[in-house]
Amino acid sequence: MKRLLILLLALAALAIGVPLFMWRGPGPLSARATVRIPEGATIGSASRILAQAGAIRSATWFRGLAGRLGSHDPIRAGEFVIPPHASAAAILDALQHGRPALTLLTIPEGTPSVIVHDRLMATTALAGAVPVPPEGSVLPDSYAYQPGQSRLALVQRMQKAMDRALAAEWAARGPGLAVATPKQALILASIVEKETGVAAERTMVAGVYGNRLKLAMPLQADPTVIYPITRGRPLGRRILESELHAKNGYNTYAEVGLPLGPICNPGRASIHAVLHPAVTKALYFVANGQGGHVFADTLAEHDVNVKKWFAIRRARGEM
Repeated sequence: MKRLLILLLALAALAIGVPLFMWRGPGPLSARATVRIPEGATIGSASRILAQAGAIRSATWFRGLAGRLGSHDPIRAGEFVIPPHASAAAILDALQHGRPALTLLTIPEGTPSVIVHDRLMATTALAGAVPVPPEGSVLPDSYAYQPGQSRLALVQRMQKAMDRALAAEWAARGPGLAVATPKQALILASIVEKETGVAAERTMVAGVYGNRLKLAMPLQADPTVIYPITRGRPLGRRILESELHAKNGYNTYAEVGLPLGPICNPGRASIHAVLHPAVTKALYFVANGQGGHVFADTLAEHDVNVKKWFAIRRARGEM
């Protein structure tokens, strides 16, 4: 009888000890692995993902032991890095209470909304469809996201960032501006963004356009001619003479004042430049052949600068 009792106790200890060892002992993973847990995953679906990655020995026993020995907290969505030989207990804890690895989606300054949409839809780790955001509503920046996050949620975060940035810049705006509302500032900033890639020129370009607006002169910004044709995608050719005369609400050669809306998503620096423009008498600018522009106060000065630019282009074989 005594031997039977000892045997039963030994079997009971074995029955408890083996599952505990399997649960807390070293796992089968020989090298670090990354697993992606989708939104709404359960212990069952997560178990299958872990088994396919080789992080656990069996989806069935992991699910069973998790129910008996683990926490009943929900599984989080995202990418999780599993270290070599991580125990089943540690893996479950990471999925329930750890912080998923974050990935960045970068929207460069001046990106039009159709390209923002392209980038969102090409990011396969995101979920769900989303329409093209309204032009100018997205703040260019790098945004962290978790795999499985919805594209709509990410766009809404980008738009809230723009709302906050524009409100802050507007509250700190300088005096004597040519723009009267935050929307007008956003529109003009989108033109400045497209007209120069030289950071030091932004305030000067903004100053020129501000002067033109105050004098009711056409802005004559080439990017506004192109925008209604391509919605921000590259034109791939020279602007046609007929397009310079088209009246569509955006063409600043054919119509005085600002276009109907932004022509891209401007960055903070261009918004700041429009609200703190350079104090200048300049009304004209043209490319200088070195990536920047040369500015002029009078049309006569501008004509000389244009001739120099044309000479540079002819020397390059562009004309």
